[in-house]
Amino acid sequence: MFTLIFHRLQTQGSCSSHFHTSTVFSCEPKVTVTEEPDTLFQKVSVLVKGHDKSVLDSFEFFATMAAHELGITLGKIFEPPKDIERLTLLKSVHIFKKHRVQYEMRTHYRCIELNRVTGSTAHVYLEYIQRNLPEGVAMEVTKTHMEKIPEHILEPMWKDPPLEDKPSQ
Repeated sequence: MFTLIFHRLQTQGSCSSHFHTSTVFSCEPKVTVTEEPDTLFQKVSVLVKGHDKSVLDSFEFFATMAAHELGITLGKIFEPPKDIERLTLLKSVHIFKKHRVQYEMRTHYRCIELNRVTGSTAHVYLEYIQRNLPEGVAMEVTKTHMEKIPEHILEPMWKDPPLEDKPSQ
């Protein structure tokens, strides 16, 4: 870390005192470099659910602004259809089946897709927007992983080219 060293100097004929500060830093690398490559995601889809549409609008603005600041390429941003769950109950506990009350729960959705993102960038971005998730809002993340084609698929399975069928005469 660092240590602070204070020296007090007094000048002659003056009542004031001067302080001199010097800082000594020990430089240790904070970023570790590994030999393994970072994972690549073709698409990261963030689905946000909530009961208040205006809260989802505000969170969409926040998430897209954060993606632009981090230099992440955004794909589609769309609003899937809302779910409406209705519950019909009797007003009275015992009788009077004619008198009912109906409750409704609406769930609004918002989907933000990120294209061609590295694993470390996706981790930082998703942690940032998850920590700033408003009350009453849920978030689901779906990642589409990119992988190298395996060696056994790159090689052809047959050694000889396939023979073409001759048309019958």
